[in-house]
Amino acid sequence: MQKKKVNIRYLAVTAMLSAVATVLMYLEFSVPFMPSFIKLDVSELPALVASFGLGPVSGLLVCLVKNLIKLPFTNTAGVGELANFLLGVCFVVPAGIIYKHKRTIGGALVGSLVGAAVMAVFSLPINYFITYPVYTRFMPLDAIIGMYKAIFPKVNSLFECLLIFNVPYTFLKGLLDCILTFLIYKRISPLIHGKK
Repeated sequence: MQKKKVNIRYLAVTAMLSAVATVLMYLEFSVPFMPSFIKLDVSELPALVASFGLGPVSGLLVCLVKNLIKLPFTNTAGVGELANFLLGVCFVVPAGIIYKHKRTIGGALVGSLVGAAVMAVFSLPINYFITYPVYTRFMPLDAIIGMYKAIFPKVNSLFECLLIFNVPYTFLKGLLDCILTFLIYKRISPLIHGKK
């Protein structure tokens, strides 16, 4: 009976955090010093909370559900959602695994930083081999590179654009999610674990 209660809470909290992540995914805005088609959202925040509170599988499920819900309304032919899912998993799973083995503030901090770094590193191949090849079916590659060149004229290739712009941006986006998680996690932890 106790195990059934735990499973129901696990599913309910994961579903609730997935719903919050989906809403946050729609609350996006442009970022200075990035091309206009790149938007910032904090939809990995609930996934990181899930990964810390319920384990890395819950964090992965939040990433999956929010992207599946958004998929019917995509304007990126689904590739944006695929990339978002893959990058989200690169972020929250390592963070959750590290925190699972070291349940301290230090463990959460190290996990968050490692997750943000892994997400940033993997943003390069995910964008280079998955995202942008699909985007070039809708916009010429020269036009995409031109949007980066308008900000920093010395970039000449997609690889350079991703390395100079997207990798640091992805890392900073992860850091923002980490900061927000640290600000709210202790307050909502009793709700996640069913404690008063």
